[in-house]
Amino acid sequence: MSDTTESSRLHVLQAIEDGWNAFAKAPWTFLLFQALVAVIALPFAALAGLSGARLAAVEGIPEIHPAGAAFLLVVGLVGYVIVVLWGVVGIVRGAWCSLEGQKPSFSTFVRWDGNAAGRLFIRGIELFVVLLIIGLICSLVGFGLGQINQALAVIPALVALVLFIYLGINQKFLPFIALFGKNASFAAIQRGRSVVDPSWWTVLWFFILEAVINAIAAGFQYGGLFVVVPVLVCISTAAYRQLFGTEDQAGLINEN
Repeated sequence: MSDTTESSRLHVLQAIEDGWNAFAKAPWTFLLFQALVAVIALPFAALAGLSGARLAAVEGIPEIHPAGAAFLLVVGLVGYVIVVLWGVVGIVRGAWCSLEGQKPSFSTFVRWDGNAAGRLFIRGIELFVVLLIIGLICSLVGFGLGQINQALAVIPALVALVLFIYLGINQKFLPFIALFGKNASFAAIQRGRSVVDPSWWTVLWFFILEAVINAIAAGFQYGGLFVVVPVLVCISTAAYRQLFGTEDQAGLINEN
């Protein structure tokens, strides 16, 4: 498939149609991989939750030495993060292959790519740092204004809220930029901003539609959410390809 022009406009309905068609090429493979990820991640999540509850001295938790509980908490968190990164990389790779017109096999999903997982993790940390800095600055400004007048302290909170919403939309495709692009530290965030900003309101509309689809799926409880997650990943991948192009610059799809 030929490359598209970066910064083109997002066609929401076309992205939804393309994403659904991509999922429909291998629905059981998508769902089987997602089930596998959930089965592997669940014990790590439970371990982290129980260990954290023990450290917080929650009643009814089996007695564990604090040092042991701290160690198990770290093991649970690290294991859970690694499994989730593997799952995200795999399902995005499957969605991309399907949008390329191929029928992804199970091996397409399960193949581990440490470089891709590392990029995804680091870009997420970078975005967290940006949001943290914004939150700290607005908190400090709000504290200072609050010393003058309590009503003025609301202004930085509103500014922070607006900035969080703005970044939440223009960084919606950050995982895909991390997986398919070659960007230096914090350059992925800048790229997301520069490409998405011209279509910011359309991407907001796209975000709202995805939220509505999620809400409808939630009405069917866990079964609906289980099915809708890979569908939404395929839809978001199709939208990313419209805006950023169809070139896999990082070689995520190439076999190692």
